[in-house]
Amino acid sequence: MRRAPEPGPPPSPVWGDTLNLPNLITSGRIIAAPLVTLLLLEPGPMLRVVAFAVFIVAAVSDLWDGHLARTRNQITSFGKIVDPLADKLLLVCTLIPLYVITGRQGAAAALPLFGAIPLWAVAIFLGRELLITTLRFMAAGQGEVVAARTIGKRKAVAQNIFVGAAILWVAFHSIGFVAPASGAWEAFSIFHGWFTTTFLITALVLTVVSAAPYLGTFSRILADRHPS
Repeated sequence: MRRAPEPGPPPSPVWGDTLNLPNLITSGRIIAAPLVTLLLLEPGPMLRVVAFAVFIVAAVSDLWDGHLARTRNQITSFGKIVDPLADKLLLVCTLIPLYVITGRQGAAAALPLFGAIPLWAVAIFLGRELLITTLRFMAAGQGEVVAARTIGKRKAVAQNIFVGAAILWVAFHSIGFVAPASGAWEAFSIFHGWFTTTFLITALVLTVVSAAPYLGTFSRILADRHPS
């Protein structure tokens, strides 16, 4: 009697089946992030407008890949881990150049209330992401996948709105940009400045507040794995 073939190794509990459209879109966002950096660091206004367009496509893809994963039942552990990492990479690749550029442009491109994007704000944004990413990988090492929460997604949306507005702000204040000589443009510029500042503040608040639920989840995971 022939023996039945032995079953193959079980799928990885962390990475799972990764080859699907939502995960490919997520991977594309990772590729787009450094491209935005390169375009932003060019001094001309047109290339910075192109950087804005690329950023918008990358930011919208974050909503689209999640929608596809849910509607196609293609949610994977890979997506749960790499999707938030792609978001963080996009934030780093835009926020640091924006901090440098707004510092160099000076008073002519000063944002209301802040002037240049402050270093402490950059530290809050990136410090929170570094902390949560480190804890997420620690949890993955324990076989636990911690997916993004609703408040974390709202934080990401607020950050993306701020970053997108800030990219246009530096583009419109770049050397070589000729602003239309009209009262409508002046009114738009005032609105644009306050809009950017408002979402900077909103993103900062959500960045701090959204960290609390993750810290509670991670503490429970680590406590369960290492009981006293």
